[in-house]
Amino acid sequence: MASQTLDRAQPRSRKPGASPLRVTDVVSALSFALDLTEGQHPGHSVRSCVIGMRIAEEIGLPDSQRSDLYYALLMKDTGCSTNASRMHQILGGDEISARRDIKTTDWTRLGWESLQYALAHVRPGGSFTDRVRALFETGRNRKRNTRELIQIRCERGASIARRIGLSDAAANAIRSLDELWDGRGQPNGLRGEQIPCLSRIMNFAQTMDVFFTAHGPATAIKIARARRGTWFDPNVVSGFLSVVKRGTLWSELAGADWAVLGLEPVHTFFTADETVLDNICVAFADVIDAKSPFTYRHSLGVAEAAVAIARTLSLNESEVKTIRRAALLHDIGKLGVPNSILDKPAKLTVEEFEVVKKHPAYSYEILNRIPGFDDLSEIAASHHEKLDGSGYFRGLEGDALSTPARILAVADVYDALAARRPYRDALPMEKVLSIMERETPRALDADCFEALKGSFARDLSQLAAAVSGSFSDALRDVSGGHPEPAQCGTFQISADPAVR
Repeated sequence: MASQTLDRAQPRSRKPGASPLRVTDVVSALSFALDLTEGQHPGHSVRSCVIGMRIAEEIGLPDSQRSDLYYALLMKDTGCSTNASRMHQILGGDEISARRDIKTTDWTRLGWESLQYALAHVRPGGSFTDRVRALFETGRNRKRNTRELIQIRCERGASIARRIGLSDAAANAIRSLDELWDGRGQPNGLRGEQIPCLSRIMNFAQTMDVFFTAHGPATAIKIARARRGTWFDPNVVSGFLSVVKRGTLWSELAGADWAVLGLEPVHTFFTADETVLDNICVAFADVIDAKSPFTYRHSLGVAEAAVAIARTLSLNESEVKTIRRAALLHDIGKLGVPNSILDKPAKLTVEEFEVVKKHPAYSYEILNRIPGFDDLSEIAASHHEKLDGSGYFRGLEGDALSTPARILAVADVYDALAARRPYRDALPMEKVLSIMERETPRALDADCFEALKGSFARDLSQLAAAVSGSFSDALRDVSGGHPEPAQCGTFQISADPAVR
């Protein structure tokens, strides 16, 4: 089972009179969540960006294209959550570990490498008979499954890039991220110059970072030379080797979290104004909720409930805005939880629950990297805390929990109870409120709970339909068309079933 840690970073605080928040500040920080989903060492996306931008300088890529490349490199993995559930279904194991290991495996051909990969990741906990059957099926459908998974990810990544406001060139670069120079890539088998130049740089840059972080500079250089003209554009490899000769690249990658900020093309600094920031938060909420078909619209649902509670309690609009953004991003750390846990139609083991309990800490570490997000990161990270100290990840209680944190905790429990989960159906609204009332005021804030009831008194049934409705369509859209997991027995439901 994957167990990841984030490098603790000091928050980039914004001082009075400081420069406006840049889009780069936000997306470079949020890219750490994408690294979790890909099973990569934290900072993979920003290190890939540093490598790619140095190559772009070396080969003389025009300034206009460097801007598109820069943002595409940071956002290249935004579609990675969309195929997570499908990947888990195909392999039957921890898809995050599978993603991590595929990066250092030559997946384009059958051989000892691919056999070792299959033995490690196909039905790892199954019986001998089940594993043999699954290995046979996986091998037989290898090409089709690979194309399906990559197409889901790349198309979704390109779509999210456009929603955030990136150019068509950046979106197309993400769409063709996994195409290879010799035509054996996916999803369209493009070859040579048919592949967008930005995609060629991006694919190479991310591969170099994977081998560099896993095995060191010498191995990365060896892979670059070995795959020159097969996986990689020879010109891109030449540019990389030229950069390496200067002797500064590897040390620069050690401080990539900061170095990447200085590589943004100066003529295209984008300010993260209120509208842009809201768009980014909504887009990443979509990335988060796409991780599992059972979390479809969860972040948006929590945001709607939290805003309703906040306004009923007469919080000012600045506070409401912060609470909404915290709600949209509160589960960003859940991108580091494998779908073998999130989609499990049974009670979690103690070990599995310990993995789940880490996700608010991941959310805090990721959001706290954004300048000025100190309060927001605290609110988001506290969504599973309880007034009596029984919550996680810090066991905060009473006065240690701010009003916004209490609002988010109530909104999160509400939406989780009202939506379908792998281990139960959506609950009727009367049952939702009854469960929450039993936990109030011991664990949940009474004023926030009353505000929730008051704000939805006129249309509770309509809200429930918005939260849990259209599930079949959502399942097909989010998980690539695979059937929903089988339901299992009933479990005792508390006011914190939102662990998944």
